[in-house]
Amino acid sequence: MDMMTKSSSSRSNVVRLCLMTMVSMIFHVQLGGAAGGGHLQRQVPAVYVLGDSTLEVGNNNYLPGKDVFRANKPYNGIDYPGSKPTGRFSNGYNLADFIAMKLGFRESPPAYLSLLGPLNLTLAVQAITIGVSFASAGAGILDSTYAGKCIPLSEQVRSMEATRAAMVAKVGSRAATAHLARSFFLLGVANNDMLVFAAAQQQHNRSATPSDVAAFYTTLIASYSAAITELYGMGARKFAIVNVGLVGCVPLVRAQSPTAACNDDLNRLATGFNDAVGSLLSGLAAHLPGFVYSLADSHTLGQLAVDDPMASGYTSVDRACCGRGRLGAEGECEVGSTLCSDRDKWAFWDRVHPSQRANMLTAEAYYDGPAQLTKPINFKQLAHTTAPLLLLTPIYFF
Repeated sequence: MDMMTKSSSSRSNVVRLCLMTMVSMIFHVQLGGAAGGGHLQRQVPAVYVLGDSTLEVGNNNYLPGKDVFRANKPYNGIDYPGSKPTGRFSNGYNLADFIAMKLGFRESPPAYLSLLGPLNLTLAVQAITIGVSFASAGAGILDSTYAGKCIPLSEQVRSMEATRAAMVAKVGSRAATAHLARSFFLLGVANNDMLVFAAAQQQHNRSATPSDVAAFYTTLIASYSAAITELYGMGARKFAIVNVGLVGCVPLVRAQSPTAACNDDLNRLATGFNDAVGSLLSGLAAHLPGFVYSLADSHTLGQLAVDDPMASGYTSVDRACCGRGRLGAEGECEVGSTLCSDRDKWAFWDRVHPSQRANMLTAEAYYDGPAQLTKPINFKQLAHTTAPLLLLTPIYFF
């Protein structure tokens, strides 16, 4: 080895050592100590989020084009610290935030597109110390779902791959793999696939045949399986999966009915897909060593709220707190829209998305709520599951 090569190798080792030290310092400052900061004890080293607008924290703010789905204007964020819009489709925090809080973090990890810069140093540090959110409003499992207006699941997986590469470049493959195995992967997607599929049938003035629906499910499950398997191949082991919610009962859909009723066909479409996801995950767990999961039942939780609103403290489960026209569903949430004052009593913030309080209650249910809402274990149990890989691969950079 010549002197130039030795010098380059030495510099590389110094850079890696400095980054490891920096990461360790950041981790301990954010975590806090038993005698000091009073922060919650982290249950996992990092959280990685993939999915749609129910989880997004601002990726779409960085996408070009006037048709991109964005929540970067008031009244979004009115109850978020500083009363500022951040890209969350909520009056405050969203589901990803509250789940992250339950796991010991201040809020959801930052948006991937906000972290890109020279040498991806910021991306690597954030990915190791907190995690990254790849979620994008409008995203579906299928690339064709709202194409051009969002970041589909397949591209989110590619971004996770780039994130892992940045981590490996800084701390090495072994440490990065062990870190990912201990981390929490939160996925919530396919709501938009359901809406787009149903809208396409309506546009053609027809009802989907059983063979149409079966083909739709087959395509979705194949793509979802590929995405989850790719994440597993990168080192992910703990998967928290949120299934499709009661999409036929969101204000946007209800407003299409003369009686403001739920769309039962759309809800049944979601139910069939959710059953297929359950089978997919149990199959993956049987064939992928160390793969563990918790499947959260958003559909059943939504039905419980519709059946008995007062049990959750809601006075409204069919209207948008922020919007225009019938059910508040005939316009986007923006300055000039009708805005409810008692936001904690409304299940829906806008014509599609839950309110901050609804997100908080949902996170509590998934974390350690009724057993009927998470299978085979809840999010708390998932976080505390030990991946077998860790017995052989300790992490040195914390």
